[in-house]
Amino acid sequence: MSLVQPLPPGPVDIVGDIHGEIAALEQLLTHLGYDREGNHPQGRRLVFVGDFCDRGPDSPAVLGRILPMLASGKAHAVLGNHEINLLREDAKDGSGWFFDSRVAADQPKYAPFARLEEKAAPALLDQLAYLPIALEREDLRIVHAAWRPTQIAMVRELPLGSARSAYDHFEELAADQAQASCVAERMRLEEQSWPHSLEDYRYAPPFLAAHSENELGKAMVNPLKVLTAGVERECRNPFYAGGKWRFVERVGWWNEYDEEPAVVVGHYWRRMLPGDAPAHGAQFENLFGNTTPLSWHGLRGNVFCVDYSVGARWLARLRGEDPTQRFKLAALRWPERTLVFDDGVQADSEGFGKTTYPVQD
Repeated sequence: MSLVQPLPPGPVDIVGDIHGEIAALEQLLTHLGYDREGNHPQGRRLVFVGDFCDRGPDSPAVLGRILPMLASGKAHAVLGNHEINLLREDAKDGSGWFFDSRVAADQPKYAPFARLEEKAAPALLDQLAYLPIALEREDLRIVHAAWRPTQIAMVRELPLGSARSAYDHFEELAADQAQASCVAERMRLEEQSWPHSLEDYRYAPPFLAAHSENELGKAMVNPLKVLTAGVERECRNPFYAGGKWRFVERVGWWNEYDEEPAVVVGHYWRRMLPGDAPAHGAQFENLFGNTTPLSWHGLRGNVFCVDYSVGARWLARLRGEDPTQRFKLAALRWPERTLVFDDGVQADSEGFGKTTYPVQD
């Protein structure tokens, strides 16, 4: 069995990144019509695009809600980059619910947050380890961040359950390339020249070339990273996103996607309110700046990002704002192409199949 698995036939509801926002998830599932076990009166199925955890108030509750549905076959999911971080024991910003080493650092931004009982961790990791990277059928493809034919072909050859070991292998290859170019030493020199932590949003660093080269090298070498974190390029104007300053920016890979099956992704922190400030950095305009909040995008108009930034509700709480106003959890109903939000609002998506550039058949 491969890391690219078949998506069952029939109507599905594709849920965006949840990031520990259990209240939003419960409300959305109610509006979609699912019971506690994941049954739907019309026989629909849930599909999750990954990033169940981190940053939100109750990641354990979200996983406790979703994993039984996956185990019973009532729902399906792909791995997001945040689940891969758990599997690799890579403690990142917002993961203090799971990693002791992140509790103190996460308190100022994300507290209060529920923590996972230590005894529950092995079973949780065992189940996550056997999630696929992508799901596919004739009309529809699901992946967390990017459907790139070259990387999909590489991952298709990897067995289900190998995500962590394969990811580590490709990271080692990237590290070998970095060592050959002495990038680590050059990064240390850059860090000595910049007195502030790159996790501190208050101090914008200059462009750090070695840091950029390091990030790009990992993205280029590791196919699992491309599919779960997206395609990147050098960014000369550093921006703060995901808990640290970035020196590479994501690229709208969908502007090159010329295949017929629709693709639904999460990951990219789309914004719902027109003209609203983006939640995840200036890179937003490079990805969605020329599309409306409900529109399909890409070369053929057949790619849709269903992540409406519910993972940024922590920021609204920190500012004393209503977290439900700007940041939403959504599901895309297929084949209807209708959006359902956690507050019960429904809207038709727009522009499906609208070709933006000539396509060579």
